[in-house]
Parts: sequence; C-alpha cells; structure tokens
Amino acid sequence: MLKLLLAPLRWLLRVVLALLILFEEWGWEPLRRAFALLARLPVIRHLETLLRRLPPRWAFLVLVLPSLLILPIKLLAVWLVAQGRVVLGVGVIVAAKVGGTALLAWLFQLIQPALMQLPWFARIYARWTAWKAELLAWVRASAVWRTARAIKLRVKRLFRRGRSTPSA
Repeated sequence: MLKLLLAPLRWLLRVVLALLILFEEWGWEPLRRAFALLARLPVIRHLETLLRRLPPRWAFLVLVLPSLLILPIKLLAVWLVAQGRVVLGVGVIVAAKVGGTALLAWLFQLIQPALMQLPWFARIYARWTAWKAELLAWVRASAVWRTARAIKLRVKRLFRRGRSTPSA
C-alpha cells in the first residue's frame, strides 16, 4: 500500500533529477570548452599545469572549493529576491549556475585522474555514472522524449529546406 502511495512521488523525483542531469549534460561539454578558451592565457596554462600535478586529496579539495565559493553568490541572489529585485536575483542564480558548471567541468577534466586514485571517490563516481546512465535511458525511452525528439528533427529538416531553397 505504501509503495502505491509513494510511486507518484518517486516518479516526480525521478523527473526532476532527470531534468537537472539533462541540463548538466547539455551544458557540461560546451561550457567546459568555452571555459577552456581561457587556457590560451599564459597564467591559466600555468594554473592548469599545477592542477594536473595535484595529489589526490588536494585535487578533491580543489573540486569542493568552487561549491563553497558560490554559496555567498547564492545568498546574494536570495537577498536580492527578498529586496524585491526578483529578475536580478534570478539572473544572479542563473549566471552562478552557468559559471559554476563551466568552472567545475573545466576543473574536473584536469583533476579527474588524481581523483580516481582515491578509492572511495572512484567507487562513488562509478555508481554515479551507472545511476545517471540508467536515469537518462529511462528518460530517453519515454514517449515524451521520443515525441520531442521527433518534433525537433522535423523542425530541423524544415529549417534546412527553407535555407536551401533559393530566394526569389
């Protein structure tokens, strides 16, 4: 009986988590590449070299640090919303999320080899990756996803046809 009552809540939780993960998946690689453009600066290249050489425990600290540094920015956003500046507050949150995701993607790419030397991290990462793959497979198998994908492909084809026809 309890399972029956909790089933809709579990489904809703899965959908919310899937949306968050899809956002991260969508943004992770492009944001990492955008942040990597900074690597052209000599100081950033030097920083990357230092980050790649970090021992595992320091690499973990470096991974956690941006999450702690972004907390004051989130508090600022809450304060802005409380002051009635909702659009600015939401803008700050969105900018922090995008910037934080870009920074984490860039950092993780650099320090992942060191992090994987921590047995507990490697275990958690393997579980996370498997769970995420299972959740994304569930989303991609859904009728909503398949329908949205079909619509997206149709719109792309129409757009391409529209662009390829010569103008009069």
